[in-house]
Amino acid sequence: MRIFKIVMVILRLGLGGLFIYGGIQKFIPKPPRPQTEVSADLPDHVVKIKAYIGGLKQTPYFWPMLGVVELAGGILLVSQYLALLGAVLLMPVIVNIFLFHLFLKPHDTGDLIMTTLYLLANITIIGWYYPSLKATFLNFKTIF
Repeated sequence: MRIFKIVMVILRLGLGGLFIYGGIQKFIPKPPRPQTEVSADLPDHVVKIKAYIGGLKQTPYFWPMLGVVELAGGILLVSQYLALLGAVLLMPVIVNIFLFHLFLKPHDTGDLIMTTLYLLANITIIGWYYPSLKATFLNFKTIF
């Protein structure tokens, strides 16, 4: 049982650190790339990826909001005490990252495996706290 506790601490710290880093990166301005590429020369999946990410960045609120959610979820995971809240907060973000790699970058097996591991780590963290979730959300005696 002690080994599971150690593994859970490692998962929370690793996933939390990853999302803290990712959240901070959303706020660091990147220099614009030169427009030497012509979209006709790019493969179809690259055009779709550029359109998707470009669309997210075009809205004035979404990219910073995503950074705040990643940063907050990462900090909650690293805090250990509020790790369940961080894992639940990050679940839609991780599912979206996984689906992005599954549908837009299926040929990149390494990234797909990594995002699958992130998803499995988050599911494991939420599963570890299942008794708390069950007592909170499935206790119908307090509702009725």
